[in-house]
Amino acid sequence: QVQLVESGGGLVQPGGSLRLSCAASGLMFSINQMGWYRQAPGKQRELVATITSGGSTSYADSVKGRFTISRDNAKNTVYLQMNSLKPEDTAVYYCRRNFGSNANWGQGTQVTVSS
Repeated sequence: QVQLVESGGGLVQPGGSLRLSCAASGLMFSINQMGWYRQAPGKQRELVATITSGGSTSYADSVKGRFTISRDNAKNTVYLQMNSLKPEDTAVYYCRRNFGSNANWGQGTQVTVSS
């Protein structure tokens, strides 16, 4: 079955950087659109960034210019490079894949931005 496993979260000071990884298995990774979402306490889950099978990317306005999504199809992995982190970026970050009507989520990784 499809599995998505996120890693790379942690505690970082404002202005710092983190790189999240999402390793996928049980699917033909290269044909899937991949995305990163986040959910802060008391808030709804929101889209952060997506990358298509062809490599086209899109970002939420709140992270444009600071975050970069990328994929390595040889490693079945999608990444989220997060720079210039702010306290408001604190959330659980989730990886998602979708192909047509099929979608799966990872279990999430906590990112906390605090001094």
